[in-house]
Amino acid sequence: MNSSENGTCQLKHTEIVNVFLMTFLIVETLVGLPGSILALWIFCRRIKYWKSHVTFLFNLCLADFLLFLSVPFRIDTHWRGDNWQFGPVWCRINQYMLSVNRSASIAFMTAVVLDRYFKVVHPHHSISRLNSTWAYKLSALIWLGVILYRLPLLTINLLHKDKKNNKALCRSFNNYKVIPLPLKVHYVSYILEFFLPFSLLLFCSVRIACQVRKLKMDRERVRRAIRAVMVITMVFTLCFMPGVFTGLVGLYLKAYRPEACETYRIWINLFMVFVGFTYLNSALDPVIYFFSSSVFHDTLKNFLKCKRDSRATSDL
Repeated sequence: MNSSENGTCQLKHTEIVNVFLMTFLIVETLVGLPGSILALWIFCRRIKYWKSHVTFLFNLCLADFLLFLSVPFRIDTHWRGDNWQFGPVWCRINQYMLSVNRSASIAFMTAVVLDRYFKVVHPHHSISRLNSTWAYKLSALIWLGVILYRLPLLTINLLHKDKKNNKALCRSFNNYKVIPLPLKVHYVSYILEFFLPFSLLLFCSVRIACQVRKLKMDRERVRRAIRAVMVITMVFTLCFMPGVFTGLVGLYLKAYRPEACETYRIWINLFMVFVGFTYLNSALDPVIYFFSSSVFHDTLKNFLKCKRDSRATSDL
């Protein structure tokens, strides 16, 4: 078994992993940033009346900008072969912003699904009549909760020196003999904030589908709710499940198969690849806006129609 001096496997990214992540993040940013800017423009300039789910979608869009502020530094790091150049303080802030983006995205996607669930399954419940003022307050509470419970990442040095390869590694995980408490909190949060909302998404999906046969209401409204929940569930599964699964396998190997050092390295490299999928949510979120809000859907269609008409007129 190849191990480091302190008895743990040395983690190292292959060149293929770095090239993949750098390319993936560049494409993700080139696709996601224009989509988020267009979505923000529609939210701010074209939608006059904000229902509760529109408020949650707008905050989801804001969460994406935290990612687009942070990803360029990750691209630069992978360009340099996983070598961080921006110092320990910005390393903490960068990891913190990435974690806040992930947590806020999950929270607001879950809020949209719950809003759809109550409007279809419990249309007479007080939550179904949540007005925009309460949606603003709830959104502020979500942001406060996310910002506070991710603070442990700012209390610990996340920059590690790889003397053998002369690199500075900026990671929220590493091969610790004893994992510091702030990182234990971070790891537990990473796992729970996937499984709890994912269970809720599945529950809401099943309940809404069952209600389709029972409720005598606007069928188009039901179909919109089903489409919204299905799209959010698919985005959630694609972006977050692979990273959680590979991370858990890595933790299992580290705890119960310490002799399988090479297998552990393979799974951790897979984990790093699938962490890139976590950032994909910001590129896919405009799809969620399109299917979750009829107002956003109609506004975007009218905007694109006007663009086509103006282009056709200019060609005459």
